[in-house]
Amino acid sequence: MQVDFKILEEEEGFLAVDKPAGLLVHPTKPGGPPTLLDGLGQLLVYEIANGGQVGIVNRLDRETSGVVLVAKTAVAARELGRAMKSRSVRKLYVALCFGWPREERFEVDEPMRRVGEVVESKVWLKRGTGFGGQEAKTRFAVLQKFRNGAGEEFSLVAAEPETGRTHQIRVHLAHAGVPVVGDKLYARGEEWYLRFVDGGWTAEMEGVLRMRRHALHSLAMGFVFCGKEHLVISSLPADMASFLCGNGGEIPFILPPPWNQSVSA
Repeated sequence: MQVDFKILEEEEGFLAVDKPAGLLVHPTKPGGPPTLLDGLGQLLVYEIANGGQVGIVNRLDRETSGVVLVAKTAVAARELGRAMKSRSVRKLYVALCFGWPREERFEVDEPMRRVGEVVESKVWLKRGTGFGGQEAKTRFAVLQKFRNGAGEEFSLVAAEPETGRTHQIRVHLAHAGVPVVGDKLYARGEEWYLRFVDGGWTAEMEGVLRMRRHALHSLAMGFVFCGKEHLVISSLPADMASFLCGNGGEIPFILPPPWNQSVSA
């Protein structure tokens, strides 16, 4: 069983990996496809045999790519877990979006909850705003606005979530009127998600959603571990880079301020 991922940084207590889109972080059912957890178990078999562990610190959706932080010891898991809980771990995502945001920098501070708890929804996992629920706050900055040859408007947007709710960035971008390209659930209505579940990807979906997966990438994580600053960066994946360049955009790609400064700044 081969699980595809890349190590970005490794120290005694932790490692950071680059998760590709399509790879589950944890198993969802017995006999399911290989997961990142399976691959990490194989990679860290020596450490586990000598009292170590595999503790995934931040989870990404199956279709989201990018940085995942993994604790290799109980001590590291406690320290990094406390840092996540206190919101001292900085997380930077980038998303390709339909449309142009009205402002270059904006914030969405909208509580979220599962939609089916309030109104009828055919998709159990769907989240939404406007129904109260858990606190959810995300800061956004437009990195690039571009048009393709047909005049369609797209944007490359940086997202820095202060909270960590399920689907938070995707829901908040849809709330702001610039849903994520390829998002089967929030971009063009939940019926596209249901069609995908029933029959897989189709040419019709390609024409509407434009990418086979939602174009969201965990670009960077900044944190302090054992008194040392760390900034882990994952390059923009090939599918997002291809979409960007093929629709009139350009690969930037340096970290936006203040990410090009010290982690503790």
